[in-house]
Amino acid sequence: MESNRLIRETGLEARIAHIVEPVVVDLGYELVRVKVSALNGMTVQIMAERSDGTMRVEDCELVSRNIAPAMDVADPISREYHLEVSSPGIDRPLTRAKDFDIWAGCEAKVEMDQAVNGRKRFRGLLLGVKERAAGIRLLDTPEAGEAWLPLDDIGEAKLVLTDDLVKAGARRAAAAELAEADVEQATELLERS
Repeated sequence: MESNRLIRETGLEARIAHIVEPVVVDLGYELVRVKVSALNGMTVQIMAERSDGTMRVEDCELVSRNIAPAMDVADPISREYHLEVSSPGIDRPLTRAKDFDIWAGCEAKVEMDQAVNGRKRFRGLLLGVKERAAGIRLLDTPEAGEAWLPLDDIGEAKLVLTDDLVKAGARRAAAAELAEADVEQATELLERS
């Protein structure tokens, strides 16, 4: 299965992503990230979302119920662990090219695997994607300016929690709710006809 994610897990996280991504996709969701931590002994965190960028508690429960059997069969972890399925959250990781477009205008931190213009860490406002590079208007340098970061060289990227981000997230959630309500109303009208 070909994933559209830029940020790739390694080691155990990569094995888990290989197991769970087909299940997540078959359910109609997108895998955002897999992370294994020492929290509570061992925790496997699966971040996923719907195509509209939202993820409700019911969605997390559905994904969890479906990936747990796949994890049990593949058995990538030889010890007890806690499975946690969650939304990416408001200060989410940016793991796909479309994330840089969707969240254009929001503040982000980006860490590169390869230096760009002599630096590996960037902080600024996202400008979207052009020609396989993510644009960022620099906020952390006196001279400001822009940098275009090759998508294939991005090691990690994450939105920064700001008031503007909270407002943008609320607008996206409201738009998704409206779209869902419109579908429900249309279905009701069709059923009455």
